[in-house]
This record gives sequence, structure tokens and C-alpha cells, in this order.
Amino acid sequence: MYALDDTIVAISTPVGQGGIGIVRLSGPESLAILQGLFLADGRGPSRLASHRLYHGHIVDPATGRRADEVLAVYMRAPRTYTRQDVVEINCHGGVAALREVLGLCLAAGARPAHPGEFTLRAFLNGRIDLAQAEAVLDVINAETSASLRVAVEQLGGRLSGHVRDVRRRLVEALAHLEASIDFPEDEIPDRDVGADLAAAADALCELAREAERGILYRQGARVAIVGQPNVGKSSLLNALLRQDRAIVTPIPGTTRDTVEETISLRGVPVVLTDTAGLGDSDDAIERLGMERSRASLARADLVLLVVDGSRPPDEADRSVAADVAAAGRPAILVANKADLPAVDRHAAVLPSAPLARVSALTGAGIDALEERMLETILAGPATPGAEPLASNPRHRDLFRRALGHVEAAAAALAEGLEADLVAIDVSEAVTALGQVTGETAGEELLETIFSAYCIGK
Repeated sequence: MYALDDTIVAISTPVGQGGIGIVRLSGPESLAILQGLFLADGRGPSRLASHRLYHGHIVDPATGRRADEVLAVYMRAPRTYTRQDVVEINCHGGVAALREVLGLCLAAGARPAHPGEFTLRAFLNGRIDLAQAEAVLDVINAETSASLRVAVEQLGGRLSGHVRDVRRRLVEALAHLEASIDFPEDEIPDRDVGADLAAAADALCELAREAERGILYRQGARVAIVGQPNVGKSSLLNALLRQDRAIVTPIPGTTRDTVEETISLRGVPVVLTDTAGLGDSDDAIERLGMERSRASLARADLVLLVVDGSRPPDEADRSVAADVAAAGRPAILVANKADLPAVDRHAAVLPSAPLARVSALTGAGIDALEERMLETILAGPATPGAEPLASNPRHRDLFRRALGHVEAAAAALAEGLEADLVAIDVSEAVTALGQVTGETAGEELLETIFSAYCIGK
């Protein structure tokens, strides 16, 4: 997988019917393979200038049969995605045409690309670092405009720049420590290693927080709508969706199973789960629905506890609130039916949760509820345009690991321990940060990361 001296080929667009499909090659024989298959406007294999698009046909050299009418481009290294010679053949988007052209490229000497191998070559050839390579997949998988912006910023090197700044400071501190170990009798220039470690710890704390927030942009959040029957849970779901998705009737217990739909809250994907009313029932189907409701409650990132704001809270409301409190999830108490005369006694149902008054019928208060939901999910005020630096769980874990080693090194330094003991933890922190950008990434890690990519990217 790490050989760079052969030529790889793959279909780089989704296989299926479409207007255009692209067959991509990368490697030293890319141009020769194209020239052996491509007739530019019927004039034969002419010399192809780099980064120019040519119209013509892919022809089977063994039979002279035309496989497809195409647009082909040759891109000379190093000004390419992989920093190798690259060819892209824009075919018609049918399955048969793409497979035919792919087969001819394979017969001409290319080999099938592994998943993510084009991006892997871009990394190995120094065009992008590992964090940027991972951002390529995030760009492809982005579901909202905000998650796309986070991925594009990471692809542009925003995260890598911050990581390299922290890592460089730790490397300089490590160099000072190792010099004092290796040359104890020489005069080593003074350096405040403690200040280096303190600054690195602050930066790593912030990076870990940013990554935790960014993961929500990348993976989304789960919100469970719970409450006793007939308080307006399904109506609230419909109001948040701005469409009638759940069946709403005056009959208690209409919703007997969970209903899930996804919305975007200022770029954060949010899965809303409308649950069956919690309480007691002799009906076996209702009891099963309640079990599923409690399962949704247990795995939610946020709970909307809905009560009827037009009547005083009762024992059933307090029972559901007890389930919410026991789950230990962040919650918002939603007093529905604000279009009716209000009863101001609901805050005591769940004192630890903020209270939002809404009318799922008229839409009053829904925008304010969404803002409160987003603030709670992101654990702070939602600021437009303030997308996080990182959004990858692997990066978050590495920031936490590096932070742990930095804090251990600072503690050892404060206790006056030997420099070599301090250096061990500083070195581990440097290694962890190197795994973010790829300086210290091993083959097993690379295979794990790039195996998640589609073939052709």
C-alpha cells in the first residue's frame, strides 16, 4: 500500500447512473497509459499539455473499438493532488462506460487503488499532513454547512498550525532538558521550562474543548423529547421540524413508539426523538414503547422534558422528571401550550433545568427554544461563525493524552525531580501531537485511517 513507484487507477465518482463519471490515475505511467488509450478528436495520441482539458475518445488498442466519448486531462507533477503525474478521464456516468474505461486502464498496466490511496499518496509526498488528510473525508461526509466549514478549515491547515505551535514549544523545552542531561557540566542557556509547560497545557486544554465541541458538528447530537402522555411532545416535534411528521390527536397515548427525525441547528445536526409518554400502563404495547422511550432518554445528549403549561404539574410530571434526573443528561423543561392561560408553577418540576415556554400550536417560543437547545448542546452561547478548530474524536483523545503528559511533566518539575523524568513525559506529549499531524504516525495508524476512505479518493 505504501509503494509510490507504481500507477494506480480507480473510479473516483459514485458508481451508478449520472451525467459524468471520473476515472483517475496517479503514478509515473499515468500519461503513457492515457496516450495509449486516448484519441483526441480522432487525430491520434497527440502530445498533451499539462492541466489542459482535451475532448476525444477512449479506444481499445487491441480492437480499435471506441469505449466512450470523454474529456481527459493530464496534470504533471508536482502540481497535482498526489504530487505525482495524475490523469482524470471524464466519462459518461453509466456503470458500463466507467467499468469499460477502468478495465482498459488496468490492462494498460495500472493497478487498482486501495481505499484512500490517492489521499495517502498526497500525505506521503508531503502535500498535506495527516490532519488535513482526515479532513478530506470530513468534507465528503459533511451534512451541514457548518460541519463543512469546520472540515474545510482543517483541510486548509488551520488546526495543524495550532498543533505545530504547541508541539514546537514542547520540542524546544525537550531539547533544553536533554541538553542539561547530556552535558551537565556545560553552561546551558537558561530556559523557563515551567512556562513552556504551562503555556502548552493551556493550549491543549483549549484544543480538547474545541474538539469536543467540534465532534457535535461532525457527528451531531441526540435530543429526546419526553413527558407524560398528551402534553404535546409530538406537536413539539412537528414545530421543530416545521412540518407535520408525527401524528397528533387529543387522545392520550397516540405515540406508542419512538419517532426520529434530523434537523440542523445553526449547522449542528440534531436527531430529535419523539418518545411514547412515560408513566404506568397495563397495555403491553404501551409498556414496550415506554421502554424504548427510557432507552432514548439514556443515550440522549439533551432531554426536552415537556409539560402542559396550562395546568398545574401533577404526580405524573414529577415521575417523568425523576426519570430525567436519574438519567443525568442535560435537560430543558419545556412548558407547552403557551397560547393558553399559563400556570407559573412548573419550574419546581425540574429545578436544575432552564424553563422554556412555547406553543407548539402557534410556534411561539420555538426560535428561543432552539437557541437554548444549541447553547446547551455546545455548553455555551452559540456564536455565529465561531466554528471549532477540531472535530475528530481521534484528535480529541490525542490532545487529552498530550495534556496528561504535560501536566505530569509540570508536576515532576515542580517537585524538583531529575530532568530525565520530566523529559519522559514531555517526549510522550510531543509524540502524541505528532500523531495528529503525522510526524509520528506508524503504518498501523495510517492503514486504520485510510481504510475508511472510499476507493478513488
